[in-house]
Amino acid sequence: MEYLNIVTKIVLVMSLGWYLITNLQWYNYKLSRVIFKHHKWQWHLTFFLSPIVLFFLIPSPYFEIYFFVIYLVSFILWNKKLDRQLVLTSRVKRFLAILLTILFIQILFCLDDSFCSNVSLFFTLIIALVFANSLEKIFFLIYKNKAKRKLASNKDLKIVAITASYGKTSIKNFLYHVLKNRFKTYKTPRSVNTIAGLVLDVNKDLPSDTKIYIAEAGARVKGDIKTIANFLEPQISIIGSVGEQHMEYFKTLENIKSTKKELLLSPRLEKAFVHTSANAVLSERIEEFPNNLYIVKSDLSGLWFDMELNGKVEHFYAPILGSFNAINLAAVVLTANYLGMSVLEINEAFTTLPQVEHRLQKIEANGKVIIDDSFNGNLEGMLEAINICSNYIGRKVIITPGLVESTDSANILLAKQIDKVFDFVIITGSLNANILKANIDEEKVFILKDKTMLETTLARTTRSGDLILFANDAPNFI
Repeated sequence: MEYLNIVTKIVLVMSLGWYLITNLQWYNYKLSRVIFKHHKWQWHLTFFLSPIVLFFLIPSPYFEIYFFVIYLVSFILWNKKLDRQLVLTSRVKRFLAILLTILFIQILFCLDDSFCSNVSLFFTLIIALVFANSLEKIFFLIYKNKAKRKLASNKDLKIVAITASYGKTSIKNFLYHVLKNRFKTYKTPRSVNTIAGLVLDVNKDLPSDTKIYIAEAGARVKGDIKTIANFLEPQISIIGSVGEQHMEYFKTLENIKSTKKELLLSPRLEKAFVHTSANAVLSERIEEFPNNLYIVKSDLSGLWFDMELNGKVEHFYAPILGSFNAINLAAVVLTANYLGMSVLEINEAFTTLPQVEHRLQKIEANGKVIIDDSFNGNLEGMLEAINICSNYIGRKVIITPGLVESTDSANILLAKQIDKVFDFVIITGSLNANILKANIDEEKVFILKDKTMLETTLARTTRSGDLILFANDAPNFI
């Protein structure tokens, strides 16, 4: 029985540690966000707090029966259903190894004292977390200094840093495509935009002969972008459209604007292109855009727009969906031109622009037109996607969780536009289900609580000739 008790304690604490590090990985290793910003707080009750409380309330062997038969089975099933499961990075492995080591020490130290063994058991989690975080800070400083030296060693390197409430990944991808045939260019992968991600990217993947490095800068709190600006020291900064994104963290639009403008604090800043929505103080180095931008046409074939460049109106076309992308492309035009590319070169590059994955990406399959806009989580972009779909002749279906980290009023506006355009609405998750359902004809609405059933649901509810829009996506921990 004593061995069963020890095994139970080990598996229990390691399960709690697995749950904790999973949540920390989701929320960029910020414990405060895991505690105060988590959208599924009931998970904390079920998989973290309840087993701790019941450990002290239920005597052995009944606790062991509860733990192995009910809790552990539920926990394993919960893990399997996650669409963003724990990635066993070096950091995660270090934490789990530290936790297991401290746990064994605790068990050996309290082997003959059940009171000591039980009361101090869960302190192993706190000790392991504090120790692991201290270790990670030391490692990070070492890696950061190494990355700074690598950047400094490339004397010819130009760094372009991009931030925005929405559109920064699109600007990065568009700019990379335009510059890569003229310069040795490298861009950060996927949506890497934190200081930790950038440090890792520079050390691991940035080629030493790169001439132009294009990086994103994201933020959850004031000072995040300033930290990135001081690390990268970009010569060129781009601040795209700024709006009410991540209001949950910043509280006010002014806080968002001031945080985005931290990118202008780069010690080596030569030129900055700042969208009008940021309300920046202009100077010889800081230029506002877009200047006399006119959208000629935007449909399922692409985007035509005019803009003023060097005092002359120039014409551009790109096979990209969404009129809002004219703003992103305008930033690309200005930056590429500043770096020495002609309008002709830029236009030639635009004609072969690949669609950005999951951002108004048009796909045709089994007689259905699919618009994958699952990485677009802002109101302006989602409304534009809905507008594009409104011109489609045929049945229209939308799959969406609504707007995440936004306001109720924005979700109400979104729902009303959805109601006007779409024939069938699949709402994923519970976060905005009630507010969306209340503003959409209920006969059109289907609430999908389990995203693993999405493929089956679409096969059952859609048919050849339908247009299907994936508008935003949210992992099931949201």
